[in-house]
Amino acid sequence: MAHALRLGRRRMGQCWPNPAVGCVIVKDGRVIGRGATAPGGRPHAEPQALAQAGAAARGATVYVTLEPCAHHGKTPPCAEALVKAGVARVVAPLADSDPRVSGKGFEHLRRHGIEVTTGVLAEEAARDHAGFFLKVGEGRPLVTLKLANSFDGRIATATGESQWITGPEARRVVHGLRAAHDAVMVGAGTARSDDPALTVRGWGEVRQPVRVVVSRLIDVPLMSKLASTARQVPVWLAHGSDAAPATRKAWQSCGAKLIPCEIRAGRVDPHGLLRELGEQGLTRVFCEGGGQLAASLLSADLVDELVGFTAGLALGAEGRPGIGAMGVDRLSEAPRFVLDEVRAVGPDVMHRWRRA
Repeated sequence: MAHALRLGRRRMGQCWPNPAVGCVIVKDGRVIGRGATAPGGRPHAEPQALAQAGAAARGATVYVTLEPCAHHGKTPPCAEALVKAGVARVVAPLADSDPRVSGKGFEHLRRHGIEVTTGVLAEEAARDHAGFFLKVGEGRPLVTLKLANSFDGRIATATGESQWITGPEARRVVHGLRAAHDAVMVGAGTARSDDPALTVRGWGEVRQPVRVVVSRLIDVPLMSKLASTARQVPVWLAHGSDAAPATRKAWQSCGAKLIPCEIRAGRVDPHGLLRELGEQGLTRVFCEGGGQLAASLLSADLVDELVGFTAGLALGAEGRPGIGAMGVDRLSEAPRFVLDEVRAVGPDVMHRWRRA
C-alpha cells in the first residue's frame, strides 16, 4: 500500500478534478502491475495496472489507494474491471466520499466474491486525498499557503526588493510544490510587483498548474508574463462585478478565463473564491501570497497547510511583512497549525505545518 500511495503522490496536480490514485497488483509475492491516475484524470489507476498484469491478474491481490469507482462516466467502472479480471482480493484504505461511489465499489466487489480489506494506511491516504475530499464535501479545494521570509518574517525590503530572499535550492523545492498542486494562486499586488510566471520549471514535462490571480478590479498589467502566456498556460482571474468591462474584455482577448466572485468588505470573499475554484474542478491550490491574500485566507480559516522557507537574514521592521493585518487581539484568536516537518534546504530552513 505504501508503494501505491507513492505512485499516487507522483500524480498530484496532474489529474484534477479526479483524485490522484495509485494501484499495485501483487501475485505470489511479486508485483505484476502498477498504475496511477493519468494526467487529466483518465484512465484511472486500476485499468492501467490491470493492463500491465494481463491474464496474470486472475487470483491476484490489488492494492489501491481509494475505493474503486462504481459509476458509469466517461470510462467504465473500475470495480467492474477488477471483477472481469478475476482478482481475488482488493485492499483499499478508504471509501470514496463521492456519493456516486461511496461504498458502492466495495459492495460490487464483495457481491462478486472478491475479498475486500479496508483501513490499511488510512491516515496517510486521507491526507493524500484531502483536496479531493474537501471538493466533494465542502465544495472547495485544499489550500497550501507558502511564504518565503527573512528570519524576522519579512518578504521584501521597504523598497519592495524581494528577489531573492531564499536560495536556489528553496526555489527548486517551490517548483516541485507547484507541480503537486492543480493551481498556483497570488494576489494582484504580487502579480504587479513581481511579474511572476507562476509556472513549473526544472521538473521535466508536467501538466502546468492553472495560474489564478485574485484581483477585485483586475488591476494587473496587460504587459506582463501572465498575459503574454495565457494561451499557453491557463490564467484565471478571480474578480468582482465592478471590474471594468474593457479590462475584462482585454484579458479575455489574451486568453484568460474570468471567474466572477462575491465581494465582502471591499475584497474578494475568500469563501466564495474557493467555492468558485472548487466548481471549476480544482482540488489543490498553492497560494504564494501576497500578504493581504494570505491574511484573508488565514482569517477565514481556509488554510489547510503552511509551507515556510526561512532565510538567515534580517530586514527589520521597515521591511514588508509576509502576512497582512488580521485583527488578532488575543493569542487564542490566532489560527494554529501542527508542525509536520523541518529540514534544511540549501542555506535556508523549510518548515511544513498542517491544520490542527
